[in-house]
Order: sequence, then structure tokens, then C-alpha cells
Amino acid sequence: MRDIGIGLIGTGFMGHAHAQAFHHAASSFSLPVRPRLVALADADPERAARCADAWGFVRSCDWERLIADPQVELVAITTPNLLHAPMALAALAAGKAVYCEKPLAVSLEEATRMRDAARQAGVVNRVGYNYLQNPMLKQARELIQSGELGEIVSFSGEFSEDFMGDPQGPFTWRCETRQAGGALADLGSHILSLARFLLGPVAALCADLHTAHGQRPHQGGTRTVEIDDQAHLLLRFANGARGTLTTSWLKHGRKNRLAFEVCGTRGTLSFDQERLNELRLYQVGDRPGLAGFRTLLAGPHLPDYAAFCPAPGHQLGYNELKTLEVRSLLEALGGNPDHTGVDFQEAWEVERLAQAARQSAQEERWVRL
Repeated sequence: MRDIGIGLIGTGFMGHAHAQAFHHAASSFSLPVRPRLVALADADPERAARCADAWGFVRSCDWERLIADPQVELVAITTPNLLHAPMALAALAAGKAVYCEKPLAVSLEEATRMRDAARQAGVVNRVGYNYLQNPMLKQARELIQSGELGEIVSFSGEFSEDFMGDPQGPFTWRCETRQAGGALADLGSHILSLARFLLGPVAALCADLHTAHGQRPHQGGTRTVEIDDQAHLLLRFANGARGTLTTSWLKHGRKNRLAFEVCGTRGTLSFDQERLNELRLYQVGDRPGLAGFRTLLAGPHLPDYAAFCPAPGHQLGYNELKTLEVRSLLEALGGNPDHTGVDFQEAWEVERLAQAARQSAQEERWVRL
């Protein structure tokens, strides 16, 4: 087993999640490569130094030096969205593999440049859609594809949280178009990726985007919010199914409601990330009086669950999903074919859907993909 040098940019929540995932993947799985935490970068040099020491990195530095470091073979990017493109493009130009958090970029044009650069570089590339690594979601896709639900008729999806729910919450970088894409990009990208994961390509959509709180406190005054607080989409899938999709960061009481319901001619399947170890399944044909949803629990019968726990019902969590995503990445870096991660091409497809939603909302019409 050879070492592979890791350079991580960003020390916030996602930076910490990445660092933990590299440690946990190495201890939980037999891998073709062993991650070596070489360098950590952050806009605050003092914080970078503290976190590098606490998280097991050899050294800290600025991000340009990190990318230029010959010992760094993989660059992991967990910065605000605005910085994804310049950092990823610099890493790709240096021939480094790239692991970038979602959304891929702040515009479809930037996402296209990143996708094309990754193709040209010919290196492993991944984007942080770790919810898709949940063994229960993989089981859900198998149930759908196997015909267990019959012909799929409809999909309804939602990703809602409440971290922007307070109208007096301060203006942040998330409120600027040049830095972020609103609730649609921040949360909606996850449910768009999940819709594609379960049902395949979207053929057309119609969207309504809404800014509920147009002004937020900023430096003793107020500042205009430039992005959407919530989005509502109608979907037509290429397989003929119809769908609805909503996303909001204003919904009080919702902390991580990444949820869906898929309905077919023989049954219905539902899921909520706040109960990420459960699927709810209804199947047509139960005897009168006994019909109803039943709960399917995660357990070691599912691929990947047993790596963390040998007993059913003991639950996986967010960091385990990130660990599974890193495992997929390290498998690919070790030369083993692995198609369970989201690469720049698939992340570009999600960005294309988001851009179509913005166009639809602006022009008030259906947009074909």
C-alpha cells in the first residue's frame, strides 16, 4: 500500500468533516492507497496552524503553496463557493486530483470550465454529494430499478433547513449572487442530485424562485439580498414520471430534511435524512385492515454499513457517509474502478438543472433540458 498526499483547503465544518473522513476511511476499510495528511490551508494562517496540529496534518500554508507542493497529490476544497473554481482549476492545471465540495461552482459557465479541465487533466475528480453514499438510498434505488414499486409515476422531493429563517439574521456571503446561488444551489443541489440518482435524467422543468427576506442587517444598516430563499420546481423525467421539488432555508424546525417520496403502480417509497437509517415502504396487495407503510431499518445486510457496526438499528451518521465518499475517492485514486462517487461531469449535470431552474423562473416558462 502506498501513501497518497492530501492537501485540504478550508477549516470550517466541511474541512473538519473531510479531515475526519480521511482518518476514518483508512481505519475502516482495506484500501489500495493510504491517505497521508500533508498540508492544510485556510484564509486565517493562525487557525490553519492550530487545525493542522489538531487534525494530524504535517504542516499548514496558503492554498497556492499547498497546490504547488509536490507531496500533495489530491487537493480537497471546502471553501465558500466562490473559490471552488479558481482553486480547482489551479489544482487541475498542476495535474492534481481534486475533491471539491458542492455546488461545483457559482455559475454553469464556471462549472463547464471545471468539468472540461478535469477531462483534459485526466485525473480523478469528485464532488461532495455524500448523502448519496447512504446504504439506504442505494437500497431505495435498487427497489426502484428492480420494479418492486412497479412503473414509477411520481417523485416528490424536499430539502429544507432553518438556518436562514430569522429575518434579522445577518447578511452573509451566502446572500450574494457572485459568491453563492441561494437555497437552490446550497440545498437544492442535493435534492436535484438525489432525483437524478433515483429516477435518472430530467427532461424538462418549470420553476419559481422566491426571496422572502429582501433586506438583512449588515454593518449597522441593511443590505439587499440577491439570491433566493426558497425554490419550487415541477419536473418531467425522461422516463415519463412527473415530479415536484422544493427547497428552503427558512423552514423553522427543519434541520436536515432531505426527503423524498417515490410512487409507482405497485407501491410507494419514502425517506427523510433526519431519519437516515430508515426507509418507509408501502406495497399494494396487503390484506384489508393490514395495509400500511412498513419501516425498513439499516443494518449489516446492506453494503458498507457493516464496516462501521455489526448490528442492525445502531445507526450510521453524517460523518460515516462522508467516510464512505472518501473511501470511494481513495479506491479510484488507487486505480480500482469505482462509480459510486459524484464526479465533475455528474456535478455539472446538477448545475445545468439549477441553471435551467433560474432561467425558467426568470422567463416564467417550462425549460427543456
